[in-house]
Amino acid sequence: MTLPTADGRTIVAKLAGIMRQFKGRFAVVIFLQLSVALLGIVAPFVIGQAIDAVAAGTTADHIRNLVIVLFGVVVVQGLMAYFGEFQAMKLGEYVFTTLRNRVVYGVTHLPLSVVESAGTGDLLGRTTHDVDRIAGFVQRGISRIIIIVMTIVVTMLAAFFVDPRVGFVVLLPVVPIFFIVRWMVRCAVPAYLAGSALYAGLSGVVSETIEQLRTVDSMNLGRNRLGRLDTLMREMWRNERYTAWIRALFMIMMVIAVYSPILVSVLWGGFLMGHGLTTLGAVTAVALYAQQLRGPLNELGWWIDEIQFASASFSRIFGVEVMSEELAEDEPAGASEFPDGDGLAVTDARFSYRDGMEVLHGVDLEVRPGETLAIVGPSGAGKSTLGRLVAGINAPASGSLAIGGAEVTRIPEKERHRAVSLVTQEHHVFVGTIADNLRFAREDASEEEIRAALVDVEADWVFALPNGIETKVGSGGKQLSPAEAQQIALARIVLLDPGMLVLDEATSLLDPTAARSLELALAHVLEGRTVISIAHRLYTAHDADRVAVMIDGDVVELGSHDELVAQGGEYARLWERWQQD
Repeated sequence: MTLPTADGRTIVAKLAGIMRQFKGRFAVVIFLQLSVALLGIVAPFVIGQAIDAVAAGTTADHIRNLVIVLFGVVVVQGLMAYFGEFQAMKLGEYVFTTLRNRVVYGVTHLPLSVVESAGTGDLLGRTTHDVDRIAGFVQRGISRIIIIVMTIVVTMLAAFFVDPRVGFVVLLPVVPIFFIVRWMVRCAVPAYLAGSALYAGLSGVVSETIEQLRTVDSMNLGRNRLGRLDTLMREMWRNERYTAWIRALFMIMMVIAVYSPILVSVLWGGFLMGHGLTTLGAVTAVALYAQQLRGPLNELGWWIDEIQFASASFSRIFGVEVMSEELAEDEPAGASEFPDGDGLAVTDARFSYRDGMEVLHGVDLEVRPGETLAIVGPSGAGKSTLGRLVAGINAPASGSLAIGGAEVTRIPEKERHRAVSLVTQEHHVFVGTIADNLRFAREDASEEEIRAALVDVEADWVFALPNGIETKVGSGGKQLSPAEAQQIALARIVLLDPGMLVLDEATSLLDPTAARSLELALAHVLEGRTVISIAHRLYTAHDADRVAVMIDGDVVELGSHDELVAQGGEYARLWERWQQD
């Protein structure tokens, strides 16, 4: 599954929405930059007036007054430019912070099944490369584009005001620049989008190879992974070469369009002066305005190219929000349901990861409130898949799963987290302190509650650390062993305090003795709570209220440990084999 990209209209609408959040700051920036642009047109006008005044035989005092005015305008313009740039940079930082927070919020609120289907590379590219790519544009580009546009508009109007018969030449670049930009957009945006997708693929291959290095090494997949990298690198090279040619042609055309008004203003002005239709001062002022426009127009050309880069990244970033909104719209109004109790009812649940390859075949199961149910069976039987459906990560293809009478997929996200949590053998340690890691479960957790949660999961080793729960872990901090990281994950669950808990081999990374000790310690914490434990160590099943045996995507046996052993079926054979091992 590929996450969508937003179209141009959506990008403009969402950026406009962000700007409305900061309309006061935006108004201040517009006022300051407009003031700078207006002051910028004074100098050529004063110089043109001075030339005409000298030609008419003015006094030295008049020229001196004009110089004083010119000096004062330059000083005021410099001060206004400083404050305008400062405020524009602040606006850019606010906008960038909002964008970064929105993309992280969007990703973290997508259904986990969607995140997994999208793949590591796509999400990694959108949250790192694409965000980095727009950083310069948002932080610097917004302010510069405002300044440039204001300067161009005001300068063109000023040139036209001096003498329309000469001043109109500054408008000559407008038409060719329009067609140049349209050509650039049509050619560059698809190429930049393709480049971002290729970078995402490259990131995915690299990150997956590093994360699964042992598997790659043990199965001799190194050549295969390198081949994939080579293919992506060749495609990126072709993409970069193509976009480089587009940029080069764009800049050449922009230079021709930008420099033409200077030459035309001199030639046309000279022609009009020869016929007595204008003055030397007017021609000089317009030529200076045309020269003054050269810098802003050149810079505008550069920023137009950056806008295409940013547009491709905005499209991918806002695509995450688009998907979140579409998923929300897919739910009918008033479809939310809220659980009343902690019991679970699974009715004819079917599921497949791929079309035509069903993993669960009409599972029926009922778990009473406060009951501990162990699910056992061989690998590939569908145990973990059923656990994911119970936790609401995936929706069944047909049938239903209800907690407390509420369909799991219709329980609102926050309420679902309170109703049911899934703990797997996979774990993640976030950069920060141990306390920070635990407060992901509950922000307002006190130090005493954090310590109690660690005690409940037998993570007493934390208290022996020099800084205790304030010890920094993750990248750049203390490296936790897999077993220690798993204890931190279980302590989060203790703090989260869900009504139902799905444990998918949650203690598998601990040695058997430590795992048994931890499970006994957790027993009193989980007392009275509905627990579904997907077990590979059968003493977990021995301790459970009931045991469900899954074979080939269906529940084939259900009962207490003693009942199933007495029946002499699948569970009895598993128990006998496990005891022998």
